[in-house]
Amino acid sequence: MKKLFILLLSMGIFCFPFFEAKAQETVTYTLQDMVQRAKELSPASLRAKTQKENRYWQYRLFRSNYNPQLRLNGTIPSYSQAFNSITQPDGSIEFLEVQQNFMDLELGLQQVISPTGGVISVNTSTNRFDNFLASPNDVQTRWSGVPVNIRLQQPIFAYNPFKWDKKIQPLLFEESKRAYVQEMEQVSFFVSQLFFDYLLAQANVDIATQNLSNTEEIFEIEKARYQLGTTFEDKLLQVELQVLQARQDLAQAKLDLESSSLAVNSFIGLDPNTLIQLESPENVPDFDVNVDNAISLAFQNRAEALAFQRRKIEAEAALAEAKGQRFAVQLNASYGFNNAALTFPDIYQNPNTQALVSLGFSVPVLDWGRNKARMAQAEANQQLVEYTVEQDQINFEQEIFTKVKNFLMIKERLQVTKVSDEVAQRRYEIAIKRYQSGNVSITDLSIAQNEKDTNRRAYFSALRDFWLAYYELRALTLYDFETNQLLYTAE
Repeated sequence: MKKLFILLLSMGIFCFPFFEAKAQETVTYTLQDMVQRAKELSPASLRAKTQKENRYWQYRLFRSNYNPQLRLNGTIPSYSQAFNSITQPDGSIEFLEVQQNFMDLELGLQQVISPTGGVISVNTSTNRFDNFLASPNDVQTRWSGVPVNIRLQQPIFAYNPFKWDKKIQPLLFEESKRAYVQEMEQVSFFVSQLFFDYLLAQANVDIATQNLSNTEEIFEIEKARYQLGTTFEDKLLQVELQVLQARQDLAQAKLDLESSSLAVNSFIGLDPNTLIQLESPENVPDFDVNVDNAISLAFQNRAEALAFQRRKIEAEAALAEAKGQRFAVQLNASYGFNNAALTFPDIYQNPNTQALVSLGFSVPVLDWGRNKARMAQAEANQQLVEYTVEQDQINFEQEIFTKVKNFLMIKERLQVTKVSDEVAQRRYEIAIKRYQSGNVSITDLSIAQNEKDTNRRAYFSALRDFWLAYYELRALTLYDFETNQLLYTAE
C-alpha cells in the first residue's frame, strides 16, 4: 500500500507540471489568422453557413414544384360491417346487414403549366369491390377502372403563383448567397473589434509594466537624492505615490487583458485557459478607393440591391393577387377511358370513352365595395413600396459615400498618430535621461510620460479604426480593394 501511494505521488508530481503547462499554452495570432479562424469556427459563422444551407434547400423545394410529379394514391383496404338503411324499390327502408370491402389505387403523372397556372396530368386507376354477404358460399367481387385519363385544371383570370414565384424565388436565393458573404465579412468586422480590444489591453499591460519599472527606478533615484539632501521630502512622497498608482494601473491592465482574452477565446473557439499573444497589424495595405466606384460595386454585389428589385416585384404580385380575387373562373376537362368487369383483366377489354368538361365561376354580385377596397389597398401598398425603395436606395448610396470618406480620413489620421507616437516615445526617453542628470523636474517628466501613453493609445485606436473601416468597406461592397477582386461571384 505504501509503495502504491509513493507511485501515485510520483505520477502527480510529474503530471502536474504537464497539465499546468498545457493550461498556460500560448498561441500567437495575427489579425488575418484570427479572422480566418473566426470565419471557420465561430458560432456566428456556423449560424451563417446553416442559414445558407437552409435557403439552398428552400430553393430546391421551389424548383421541384415545376418538375413532373409521379404520385400513387389509394385506399387499401376500406372494410365495413354494419346494419345500414337501404332504400327499397317501393320507397321503403330496410335495415340490412352489410359486410363489404372497397379498395382503390390511382397512379398519376402531373405537370404544372407555369405560364398559365394550370395543372395537366395523365392518370390510371383501379377499383375493387367485395361483397361478403352476396351469396352463402362465395364472395361477390366487382372491378372497375380507368386505363388512361388526361385531365386539365386551369384557372382563368386568376392569380398565378407559379409565374410570380419564378420571378421572386431566384432573387431570394441569390440574395441569400450574397448575404452569406456579407455575414462572413461581418464576422471579420466583429472579430477585429475583439482583436483590437485585446491588443489595446495587451498594450496597456506593456505601458503599465514599463511605467512601473521607470517609476520605481525614479523612486530609487529620489531616495538617493533625499539622503544626500539634494531634494525635498514632498518630491520623494510624490514619486512614491506615482509608484503606488503605477502598481494599481498594472493590476487593472492585467484584469482588462484577462477579460478581453475570455471574450476572444470564446468567440473563436479556443480553450478559455489558452493564453494568446497578438501581433500588431501595423503593415496596413495602401490602396485608394473611388467613391463612385464603391457605390457602383455595392449596387452590383450587395444583397440589399437585389432586395430593392425583389420588393417591387412582390408588390406587383400582391396587386395581381388582389385582381385575381375579383371573380373566379375554373376550367376542368378530362378525356380517357373507363370500364367495369367481373375480373381485373377485363377492365382493359373494349373500355368506354370517358369525357368531362366543366366551367365553373364565382362572381360577386353585391359585395358592398369589398373588391374595390382590396384593389385600392393593394395599389396603395405598391405605391408605398415604390417610395420606400427609392428612399432606401438613397440611404444605401449615402451610407457607402459616408463610409468611403470616413475610411480615407482614418487612413490619413493613422499616419499622423503613428508619427505622434514615435515623437512622444522619443521625447519621453530624452526626458528620463535629463531627469537622471537633474535637468528635468518630476512634473515635466510626468507630463512627458502621460503624452507618451496618450499618443501610444491613440495610435492603437487609429490602427483599430483603420482595420474596422477596412472590413466594413469589404462588407459594404463585397469587393477587396487591396487585391482588386470580387468577394462574391455568382455560381
